[in-house]
Amino acid sequence: MADSTKKPRTVICIGDIHGYHTKLLNLWSNLQSQIDPESFNAATVIFLGDYCDRGPDTRKVIDFLVSLPEQYPNQKHVFLAGNHDFALAGFVGVLPGEFEPKETWDEYADHEDREGWYKEEGYEKMHLQARRWSGKIKAKFNAAKGTEYKGSIYDAAPTFESYGVPHGSFDLVKAVPEDHKKFLADMVWVHEEDDVCIETEGGLKHCRLIAVHAGLERRKNVQEQLNYLKARDCRIPKVTPLSGRKDVWNIPKELTETIVVSGHHGKLHIDGLRLIIDEGGGLANNPVAAIVLPSMKLVRDTDNNSS
Repeated sequence: MADSTKKPRTVICIGDIHGYHTKLLNLWSNLQSQIDPESFNAATVIFLGDYCDRGPDTRKVIDFLVSLPEQYPNQKHVFLAGNHDFALAGFVGVLPGEFEPKETWDEYADHEDREGWYKEEGYEKMHLQARRWSGKIKAKFNAAKGTEYKGSIYDAAPTFESYGVPHGSFDLVKAVPEDHKKFLADMVWVHEEDDVCIETEGGLKHCRLIAVHAGLERRKNVQEQLNYLKARDCRIPKVTPLSGRKDVWNIPKELTETIVVSGHHGKLHIDGLRLIIDEGGGLANNPVAAIVLPSMKLVRDTDNNSS
């Protein structure tokens, strides 16, 4: 029989960081001050992906993430792969499993010129997303986002620069430290937790939780999706649960009593058990946010800024 007096464990879900090291430090400090120490130090912390690109300090962000297990040994840390991180991992050659790179290019070959895919040293061994990430887009302005491109369609130039090499340089492979490569190689594509509590109008609810960077596809079998996400199958040119938009926005109908939490979408959206935590969207003036369960409390890097 479950112990009803036992305090529900704290689960912290942290949205896209996108190279903003100072924001990450401020957010972490705010989480630490807003959650009681016992709960914070024993929390499950799920990072929802997109650690790199756009912001100036990808290298420092990954340094911080790599250091967490030693600094907080009683926490459980989960590092999901975002579509940006997947692409970086592809460029430095640490994507899991066997795949034929050229076969990942074919379906999207007519995008190559417009997106300016990478075709310098080592490109033959690169996954489609790594080539898109590291290439040089001709257009200067991203009309869909209303922002200027930072080098590539993925805004990858700041990541190269954070490791001390110019955008599009194969020298990045040597510049990325081994512990960062291991971090990128070990990222999971999906994470499941049983018995996560969430406060609702009707009281405390016990749910299953699925965390995935963009979401699960509505029209595809959930178990099949979970299987290939757990297998980290890189033969797929575009992993929709890591990079999709409208098709992964809602919770698949077959899932009940399941929290589905994601980042990726450049907005904060909380609708029942669907949690999208990406208030930052990689933009300099937006906050990096986290949600704390069971309380559903939102914590931002900008909290208590004046103190």
